[in-house]
Amino acid sequence: MSMRVTFLGTSGAVPTTQRAPSAVLVNREGERLLFDCGEGTQRQMMRFGTGFDISHIFVTHLHGDHILGIPGLIQSLDFNDRSDALAIHVPPRSRENVRQLVHAGGHQPGFPVRIHEVSPGSVAYADDDFEVRTVETDHRTRSMGFALVEDDRPGRFDRAHAEELGVPVGPKFGRLHEGEAVELDDGRVIEPEQVVGDPRPGRRLVYTGDTRPVDAVVDAAADADLLIHDATFADDERDRARHTGHSTAREAGEVAARAGVSRLALTHLSSRYAGGWERLEREARAVFDGDCFVASDGQTVDVPYPE
Repeated sequence: MSMRVTFLGTSGAVPTTQRAPSAVLVNREGERLLFDCGEGTQRQMMRFGTGFDISHIFVTHLHGDHILGIPGLIQSLDFNDRSDALAIHVPPRSRENVRQLVHAGGHQPGFPVRIHEVSPGSVAYADDDFEVRTVETDHRTRSMGFALVEDDRPGRFDRAHAEELGVPVGPKFGRLHEGEAVELDDGRVIEPEQVVGDPRPGRRLVYTGDTRPVDAVVDAAADADLLIHDATFADDERDRARHTGHSTAREAGEVAARAGVSRLALTHLSSRYAGGWERLEREARAVFDGDCFVASDGQTVDVPYPE
């Protein structure tokens, strides 16, 4: 099952000629989930070919560089005769503000738009085999991050051993792999644990939005396959990062190292690094020895299963 991340906007508070404000699209086997929706997100979706068929928008907080793309996107979806409902998940006590964005200029969408307030530490959205959980963050306003966490998958099926036990090739293989015992023609009962290995973990992706380094993100990102973390400033601006509720690239690397993640994507870069972001990557790599990169607009990253 595929999972592809497209970075639609990787700039900090203001756009640059190379970077749009915050937006990340996750395409999980055809289901498109949008995390934040900064100004111009709909154009980035067209530019980078992600498609518009999103089912959910997850908003980390209500600063303009994370939400000002919502009115235009809603109206474009309407112009394209959308009929399916769209869910927008927002922090506590922000529903009315987002409702005003949805209806900007008096617009009345011709499809259902459902705005859900969600508290940090809960589940924003649950599907059959994964959840999008909310994560406590520390910014200058009500904020939260999100963790997309897949259910464990069945263990590997040992076909050779199943045949040695006399299980006939066919439907009983599938029943065993799904956790159901089967009876053979000679009356013996074969239990799933005889031919199926231990459950295998699903994938885990964490998107912080704007935040200081916090333990809640470390916990949520434990062994994550991809952590997308605020890295607004270089280390010489750590005091400014603290004052504005952001992280430095080095602090993002420290969070990734503590959590034991496989890959770290640095995003929400201050416009002061428009001429050269390499130092941010170097500073994160100094404390995190996993795969680390500064995300760029239009960049796509496939998230494979852990093994």
